[in-house]
Amino acid sequence: MKAMVLQKVGTPLVPEERPPPVPSAGEIRVAVEACAVCRTDLHVVDGDLPHPRLPLVPGHEIVGRVEALGSGVSSLEPGQRVGIPWLGHTCGHCPYCVSGQENLCDEPLFTGYTRDGGFASHAIAHAAYAFSLPEDGDPVALAPLLCAGLIGWRSLVAAGPGARIGIYGFGAAAHIITQVCTWQGRRVFAFTRPGDVTAQDFARSLGAAWADGSDEVPPEKLDAAIIFAPVGDLVPLALGAVRKGGRVVCGGIHMSDIPGFPYRLLWEERQVVSVANLTRRDALDFLAIVPKARIRTHTVRYPLESANEVRTLT
Repeated sequence: MKAMVLQKVGTPLVPEERPPPVPSAGEIRVAVEACAVCRTDLHVVDGDLPHPRLPLVPGHEIVGRVEALGSGVSSLEPGQRVGIPWLGHTCGHCPYCVSGQENLCDEPLFTGYTRDGGFASHAIAHAAYAFSLPEDGDPVALAPLLCAGLIGWRSLVAAGPGARIGIYGFGAAAHIITQVCTWQGRRVFAFTRPGDVTAQDFARSLGAAWADGSDEVPPEKLDAAIIFAPVGDLVPLALGAVRKGGRVVCGGIHMSDIPGFPYRLLWEERQVVSVANLTRRDALDFLAIVPKARIRTHTVRYPLESANEVRTLT
Protein backbone atom coordinates (compact mmCIF):
# COMPACT_ATOMS: atom_id res chain seq x y z
CA MET A 1 0.00 0.00 0.00
CA LYS A 2 0.97 3.64 -0.48
CA ALA A 3 0.90 6.11 2.40
CA MET A 4 1.92 9.67 3.18
CA VAL A 5 3.50 9.54 6.62
CA LEU A 6 4.25 12.13 9.29
CA GLN A 7 7.59 11.13 10.79
CA LYS A 8 8.15 14.23 12.90
CA VAL A 9 5.81 17.08 13.84
CA GLY A 10 6.32 20.17 11.71
CA THR A 11 7.94 18.33 8.80
CA PRO A 12 6.57 17.36 5.37
CA LEU A 13 4.80 14.04 4.95
CA VAL A 14 6.99 11.28 3.53
CA PRO A 15 5.73 8.81 0.88
CA GLU A 16 6.10 5.18 1.91
CA GLU A 17 5.33 1.74 0.53
CA ARG A 18 3.95 -0.61 3.20
CA PRO A 19 2.47 -4.11 3.30
CA PRO A 20 -1.35 -4.06 3.25
CA PRO A 21 -2.58 -3.81 6.86
CA VAL A 22 -4.40 -6.78 8.33
CA PRO A 23 -7.63 -6.06 10.22
CA SER A 24 -7.85 -7.39 13.77
CA ALA A 25 -11.02 -8.62 15.46
CA GLY A 26 -13.82 -6.11 14.99
CA GLU A 27 -11.92 -4.19 12.33
CA ILE A 28 -12.13 -3.70 8.58
CA ARG A 29 -9.61 -2.83 5.91
CA VAL A 30 -10.80 -0.19 3.48
CA ALA A 31 -9.49 0.63 0.02
CA VAL A 32 -9.48 4.42 0.19
CA GLU A 33 -11.35 6.20 -2.60
CA ALA A 34 -10.90 9.71 -1.20
CA CYS A 35 -9.80 11.46 1.98
CA ALA A 36 -10.51 15.14 2.50
CA VAL A 37 -8.03 17.49 4.17
CA CYS A 38 -9.34 19.01 7.39
CA ARG A 39 -7.97 21.93 9.38
CA THR A 40 -7.45 19.43 12.20
CA ASP A 41 -5.01 17.50 9.99
CA LEU A 42 -2.94 20.67 9.76
CA HIS A 43 -3.11 21.13 13.54
CA VAL A 44 -1.80 17.57 13.94
CA VAL A 45 1.03 18.01 11.44
CA ASP A 46 2.01 21.42 12.82
CA GLY A 47 2.05 20.27 16.44
CA ASP A 48 -0.93 22.28 17.67
CA LEU A 49 -2.43 19.05 19.03
CA PRO A 50 -0.20 17.25 21.54
CA HIS A 51 1.16 13.72 21.40
CA PRO A 52 0.16 12.36 17.99
CA ARG A 53 1.11 8.73 17.48
CA LEU A 54 4.26 8.82 15.36
CA PRO A 55 4.97 7.76 12.72
CA LEU A 56 1.45 8.63 11.61
CA VAL A 57 -0.70 8.54 8.50
CA PRO A 58 -2.96 11.60 8.89
CA GLY A 59 -6.45 12.02 7.46
CA HIS A 60 -9.87 11.41 9.00
CA GLU A 61 -12.47 12.20 6.34
CA ILE A 62 -12.22 8.84 4.61
CA VAL A 63 -14.45 7.36 1.95
CA GLY A 64 -13.62 3.85 0.81
CA ARG A 65 -14.72 0.33 -0.01
CA VAL A 66 -14.55 -2.51 2.49
CA GLU A 67 -11.82 -4.86 1.29
CA ALA A 68 -11.30 -7.24 4.21
CA LEU A 69 -13.13 -8.12 7.43
CA GLY A 70 -11.60 -8.97 10.77
CA SER A 71 -13.11 -11.73 12.85
CA GLY A 72 -16.49 -10.99 14.36
CA VAL A 73 -17.51 -8.35 11.81
CA SER A 74 -20.98 -9.04 10.43
CA SER A 75 -22.42 -5.53 10.05
CA LEU A 76 -20.50 -4.75 6.84
CA GLU A 77 -19.73 -6.60 3.63
CA PRO A 78 -16.77 -6.63 1.24
CA GLY A 79 -17.23 -4.05 -1.50
CA GLN A 80 -19.55 -1.87 0.60
CA ARG A 81 -18.81 1.86 0.61
CA VAL A 82 -18.23 3.36 4.06
CA GLY A 83 -17.15 6.61 5.65
CA ILE A 84 -14.59 6.73 8.44
CA PRO A 85 -14.57 9.86 10.65
CA TRP A 86 -12.37 11.36 13.38
CA LEU A 87 -13.77 9.25 16.23
CA GLY A 88 -12.17 5.87 15.62
CA HIS A 89 -13.00 3.94 18.79
CA THR A 90 -14.25 4.41 22.35
CA CYS A 91 -13.79 2.28 25.44
CA GLY A 92 -17.49 1.71 26.14
CA HIS A 93 -17.05 1.58 29.93
CA CYS A 94 -15.94 5.01 31.17
CA PRO A 95 -18.55 7.33 32.75
CA TYR A 96 -18.88 9.30 29.51
CA CYS A 97 -19.45 6.27 27.32
CA VAL A 98 -22.08 4.75 29.60
CA SER A 99 -23.93 8.09 29.85
CA GLY A 100 -24.21 8.62 26.09
CA GLN A 101 -21.28 11.04 25.79
CA GLU A 102 -18.86 8.83 23.92
CA ASN A 103 -17.38 11.92 22.27
CA LEU A 104 -15.76 12.61 25.67
CA CYS A 105 -14.48 9.04 26.18
CA ASP A 106 -11.49 8.75 28.53
CA GLU A 107 -9.74 6.20 26.29
CA PRO A 108 -10.61 7.10 22.69
CA LEU A 109 -8.82 6.49 19.42
CA PHE A 110 -8.87 9.24 16.80
CA THR A 111 -8.41 8.53 13.12
CA GLY A 112 -5.35 10.24 11.69
CA TYR A 113 -4.13 11.29 15.14
CA THR A 114 -3.78 8.36 17.54
CA ARG A 115 -4.28 5.73 14.84
CA ASP A 116 -3.38 5.78 11.15
CA GLY A 117 -5.79 7.57 8.86
CA GLY A 118 -6.66 7.98 5.23
CA PHE A 119 -3.75 9.69 3.48
CA ALA A 120 -3.04 6.27 2.03
CA SER A 121 -4.34 3.72 -0.43
CA HIS A 122 -5.69 1.58 2.44
CA ALA A 123 -6.84 2.16 6.01
CA ILE A 124 -7.90 0.12 9.02
CA ALA A 125 -11.01 1.09 11.00
CA HIS A 126 -13.22 -0.38 13.70
CA ALA A 127 -16.35 -1.63 11.98
CA ALA A 128 -18.64 -0.08 14.60
CA TYR A 129 -17.25 3.37 13.76
CA ALA A 130 -17.62 3.13 9.99
CA PHE A 131 -20.81 4.40 8.36
CA SER A 132 -22.60 3.27 5.24
CA LEU A 133 -22.49 5.78 2.39
CA PRO A 134 -24.34 6.00 -0.94
CA GLU A 135 -22.99 3.55 -3.48
CA ASP A 136 -23.47 5.92 -6.39
CA GLY A 137 -22.09 9.14 -4.85
CA ASP A 138 -18.86 10.86 -5.82
CA PRO A 139 -16.33 9.83 -3.13
CA VAL A 140 -14.55 13.19 -3.33
CA ALA A 141 -17.82 15.05 -2.74
CA LEU A 142 -18.73 12.72 0.13
CA ALA A 143 -15.42 12.97 1.99
CA PRO A 144 -15.91 16.44 3.60
CA LEU A 145 -19.14 15.23 5.17
CA LEU A 146 -17.13 12.95 7.47
CA CYS A 147 -15.76 15.81 9.58
CA ALA A 148 -16.66 19.26 8.26
CA GLY A 149 -20.23 18.05 8.01
CA LEU A 150 -20.33 16.06 11.25
CA ILE A 151 -18.66 18.65 13.48
CA GLY A 152 -20.64 21.38 11.74
CA TRP A 153 -23.83 19.46 12.53
CA ARG A 154 -22.86 18.92 16.17
CA SER A 155 -22.06 22.64 16.45
CA LEU A 156 -25.41 23.58 14.94
CA VAL A 157 -27.26 21.32 17.36
CA ALA A 158 -25.32 22.90 20.24
CA ALA A 159 -26.29 26.35 18.96
CA GLY A 160 -29.95 25.57 19.59
CA PRO A 161 -33.08 26.15 17.49
CA GLY A 162 -32.65 29.89 16.92
CA ALA A 163 -33.66 31.38 13.59
CA ARG A 164 -30.65 33.73 13.18
CA ILE A 165 -27.34 31.88 13.10
CA GLY A 166 -23.98 33.61 12.77
CA ILE A 167 -21.06 31.65 11.32
CA TYR A 168 -17.52 32.92 11.82
CA GLY A 169 -15.02 31.45 9.38
CA PHE A 170 -16.56 30.45 6.08
CA GLY A 171 -14.76 27.27 5.10
CA ALA A 172 -15.61 23.59 4.78
CA ALA A 173 -17.91 23.22 7.79
CA ALA A 174 -19.60 26.56 7.24
CA HIS A 175 -20.48 25.94 3.61
CA ILE A 176 -22.14 22.65 4.54
CA ILE A 177 -24.02 23.93 7.58
CA THR A 178 -25.25 27.01 5.71
CA GLN A 179 -27.06 24.63 3.37
CA VAL A 180 -28.56 22.78 6.34
CA CYS A 181 -29.73 26.05 7.91
CA THR A 182 -31.29 27.21 4.65
CA TRP A 183 -33.12 23.88 4.32
CA GLN A 184 -34.37 24.28 7.90
CA GLY A 185 -35.64 27.78 7.21
CA ARG A 186 -33.05 29.59 9.31
CA ARG A 187 -31.17 32.73 8.31
CA VAL A 188 -27.37 32.63 8.16
CA PHE A 189 -25.13 35.60 8.83
CA ALA A 190 -21.65 34.78 7.48
CA PHE A 191 -18.48 36.38 8.83
CA THR A 192 -15.28 36.06 6.82
CA ARG A 193 -11.82 37.57 6.96
CA PRO A 194 -12.22 41.33 6.46
CA GLY A 195 -12.16 42.10 2.76
CA ASP A 196 -12.64 38.50 1.59
CA VAL A 197 -15.27 39.34 -1.01
CA THR A 198 -14.92 35.95 -2.71
CA ALA A 199 -15.88 34.07 0.48
CA GLN A 200 -18.72 36.50 1.13
CA ASP A 201 -20.13 36.01 -2.35
CA PHE A 202 -19.79 32.25 -1.91
CA ALA A 203 -21.76 32.42 1.35
CA ARG A 204 -24.56 34.37 -0.32
CA SER A 205 -24.65 31.91 -3.20
CA LEU A 206 -25.38 29.15 -0.68
CA GLY A 207 -28.25 31.09 0.86
CA ALA A 208 -26.66 33.31 3.52
CA ALA A 209 -28.90 36.29 4.27
CA TRP A 210 -25.89 38.53 5.03
CA ALA A 211 -22.13 38.22 4.62
CA ASP A 212 -19.34 40.59 5.63
CA GLY A 213 -16.06 40.75 7.51
CA SER A 214 -15.66 39.47 11.05
CA ASP A 215 -14.93 43.04 12.14
CA GLU A 216 -18.44 44.12 11.15
CA VAL A 217 -21.62 44.18 13.24
CA PRO A 218 -24.53 42.20 11.78
CA PRO A 219 -27.72 44.11 10.99
CA GLU A 220 -29.68 42.08 13.56
CA LYS A 221 -28.86 40.47 16.89
CA LEU A 222 -28.13 36.77 16.45
CA ASP A 223 -29.78 33.93 18.33
CA ALA A 224 -26.51 32.01 18.26
CA ALA A 225 -23.08 32.13 16.65
CA ILE A 226 -20.76 29.29 15.64
CA ILE A 227 -17.03 29.93 15.39
CA PHE A 228 -15.25 27.58 13.00
CA ALA A 229 -12.14 29.75 12.53
CA PRO A 230 -9.42 28.81 15.08
CA VAL A 231 -9.16 32.44 16.22
CA GLY A 232 -9.80 33.22 19.89
CA ASP A 233 -10.21 36.93 19.16
CA LEU A 234 -13.54 36.11 17.54
CA VAL A 235 -15.16 35.00 20.82
CA PRO A 236 -15.71 38.51 22.24
CA LEU A 237 -16.90 39.72 18.84
CA ALA A 238 -19.42 36.89 18.62
CA LEU A 239 -20.63 37.56 22.17
CA GLY A 240 -21.24 41.15 21.17
CA ALA A 241 -23.29 40.00 18.19
CA VAL A 242 -25.69 37.61 19.97
CA ARG A 243 -28.87 38.62 21.76
CA LYS A 244 -29.56 38.28 25.47
CA GLY A 245 -29.59 34.58 26.30
CA GLY A 246 -27.72 33.82 23.08
CA ARG A 247 -25.03 31.22 22.69
CA VAL A 248 -21.56 31.20 21.13
CA VAL A 249 -20.35 27.76 20.04
CA CYS A 250 -16.64 27.14 19.48
CA GLY A 251 -16.59 24.40 16.87
CA GLY A 252 -12.87 23.74 16.44
CA ILE A 253 -10.58 21.28 18.17
CA HIS A 254 -7.91 23.97 18.49
CA MET A 255 -8.17 27.74 18.91
CA SER A 256 -5.74 30.51 19.73
CA ASP A 257 -6.09 32.02 23.19
CA ILE A 258 -9.30 33.89 23.92
CA PRO A 259 -8.47 37.45 25.02
CA GLY A 260 -9.91 39.10 28.10
CA PHE A 261 -13.23 40.85 27.58
CA PRO A 262 -15.63 42.88 29.73
CA TYR A 263 -18.14 40.89 31.73
CA ARG A 264 -21.00 42.87 30.17
CA LEU A 265 -20.49 40.86 26.97
CA LEU A 266 -21.27 37.65 28.85
CA TRP A 267 -23.91 39.06 31.15
CA GLU A 268 -27.64 38.67 30.41
CA GLU A 269 -27.21 34.90 30.29
CA ARG A 270 -25.13 34.66 27.16
CA GLN A 271 -23.13 31.43 26.97
CA VAL A 272 -19.84 30.26 25.48
CA VAL A 273 -19.64 26.51 24.85
CA SER A 274 -17.40 24.16 22.89
CA VAL A 275 -18.03 20.96 20.99
CA ALA A 276 -15.63 18.03 21.14
CA ASN A 277 -15.29 15.23 18.62
CA LEU A 278 -18.59 13.55 17.71
CA THR A 279 -20.78 10.59 18.54
CA ARG A 280 -21.98 7.84 16.28
CA ARG A 281 -25.49 9.21 16.72
CA ASP A 282 -24.28 12.53 15.27
CA ALA A 283 -23.11 10.65 12.18
CA LEU A 284 -26.34 8.73 11.73
CA ASP A 285 -28.49 11.83 12.22
CA PHE A 286 -26.45 14.04 9.90
CA LEU A 287 -25.97 11.52 7.10
CA ALA A 288 -29.74 10.99 7.05
CA ILE A 289 -30.22 14.73 6.52
CA VAL A 290 -27.69 15.08 3.66
CA PRO A 291 -30.00 13.84 0.84
CA LYS A 292 -33.04 15.64 2.27
CA ALA A 293 -31.22 18.97 2.39
CA ARG A 294 -29.57 18.25 -0.97
CA ILE A 295 -26.18 19.22 0.41
CA ARG A 296 -23.49 19.76 -2.19
CA THR A 297 -19.86 20.06 -1.20
CA HIS A 298 -17.36 22.17 -3.12
CA THR A 299 -14.01 20.44 -3.52
CA VAL A 300 -10.67 20.52 -5.34
CA ARG A 301 -9.07 17.19 -6.26
CA TYR A 302 -5.44 16.30 -5.58
CA PRO A 303 -3.58 12.99 -5.92
CA LEU A 304 -2.27 11.35 -2.77
CA GLU A 305 1.30 12.27 -3.63
CA SER A 306 0.39 15.98 -3.51
CA ALA A 307 -0.60 15.94 0.19
CA ASN A 308 2.20 18.33 1.11
CA GLU A 309 1.10 20.75 -1.59
CA VAL A 310 -2.42 20.75 -0.20
CA ARG A 311 -1.04 21.47 3.26
CA THR A 312 0.63 24.65 2.05
CA LEU A 313 -2.54 25.83 0.30
CA THR A 314 -5.00 25.19 3.13
